[in-house]
Amino acid sequence: MTDDEILWNSLPVPGLIIDGNDEIVDANSAAEAFLNSSSKSLAGKAVLDQLAIATNMEGAFARVRRDQGAMFINSVDVGTGTTAPVECNIQIAPMMHTKDQLLMLMEPRKLADRMGKAHGVKSAARSAIGMAEMLAHEIKNPLAGITGAAQLLSMNLSADDLELTDLIVAESRRIVALLEQVEQFGNLRPPEKREVNVHDLLDRAQKSAEVGFAAKMSIHEDYDPSLPPTYVDPDQLMQVFLNLLKNAAQVAGDEGGTIKIRTFYDHSLRLRRTDGTGNRLPLQVEIIDNGPGIPPEIVDQIFEPFVSGRENGTGLGLALVSKIISDHDGWVSVDSVPGKTVFRISLPVAPKDKE
Repeated sequence: MTDDEILWNSLPVPGLIIDGNDEIVDANSAAEAFLNSSSKSLAGKAVLDQLAIATNMEGAFARVRRDQGAMFINSVDVGTGTTAPVECNIQIAPMMHTKDQLLMLMEPRKLADRMGKAHGVKSAARSAIGMAEMLAHEIKNPLAGITGAAQLLSMNLSADDLELTDLIVAESRRIVALLEQVEQFGNLRPPEKREVNVHDLLDRAQKSAEVGFAAKMSIHEDYDPSLPPTYVDPDQLMQVFLNLLKNAAQVAGDEGGTIKIRTFYDHSLRLRRTDGTGNRLPLQVEIIDNGPGIPPEIVDQIFEPFVSGRENGTGLGLALVSKIISDHDGWVSVDSVPGKTVFRISLPVAPKDKE
C-alpha cells in the first residue's frame, strides 16, 4: 500500500472520489463503513444512487468543476437508503491533475461536535477541579472540627435539638465526601498501561455492582467474543465501568431497572487530535440503561465537573470518567432519550509489540 493510500484510508471522515459522470471511483475506509459496502463494489456506481442528500448535488458538482474551486455545504442530511439520515458537513473539491474528478468528504455533525467538545470538556475539568483541589484540604480541616463540636454538643441536648446537630454532622460529612472526590482528580496518577481483556474488567465490575449499588438492577451482557485486547490501566478502567454502572443504577431509583453491557468492534472510528494527529479507537463498550434519560438542557455538559442530572448529585463521577478516558487517548460519548441512555467508551487495540 502506498503512502497516499494509507493517508486516504486513515481519514476519519467518509470520502469518495467521483468521476466526470458522477460515478464513484474510490471510497476510503470510513466511507465503506458509512455505506456498508466495499470500495470495490461501489466503484462505477452513481454516487447519488448510493446517497440520498437533501440538496442539489448535481448543481454543486457542476459548479466545482466549472470554477475549479472547493465548495462547502453545511448541515445537510445524508442517508444511504437503508439507514436513517445523518446531518453532515460536505466538502467538494476538484482533484488536481485529473480532469473532472472530484473529492467529496462527508463529516457527520454529531461526530464533529463531540470531538470538539471532548477537548473543551477536558480543559474545563482541569480548570474547575484545579481550583477546587487547592481549597479542598483547607476546607476539610475546619469541617472535621465542626463535626466533632456538633457531636460533643449532642451529648447534652434534648431530642428536639439533636435533630439540628445531626443535620450539621450529616451535611459536614457530605461536604467532606465531595471534597474527597475533588482531590481524587488531582491525585489520579498517570495510567500504568498493559494488555487487558476488556471483558474480564466488565465481568469484575458487574459482579461488584450486583452485590452492591446495582442489587435491584437486571444486568445483561451482549459481548463480541472476538474482541482483541486493549492497552489500558486496568484499575483506572475498572473505575470508569463502576462509575457508569453506578450512574445507571442511581437514575433507575428504588424500583430498579435494566442495564445492558454491549461490546463490539468498529474499525472506522478514529480520534482526531487538535495537533492533527490521530489514533484508531475500534474497541467499543456501551453501558445502556432504561432510565428516564438525561435532561436535554445538560446533556452536552454532562461530562463537565459539577454538572449532574440527579438531585443531590455531585457531578464528579462522569467528569472522572471523561478524565480517565482522555488520559488513555480514548473517547467517551453519550446518547440519551427517555427510556434509553447509552454511554459509549471507545478504546485502542493493544499494540502488536504488547500482545
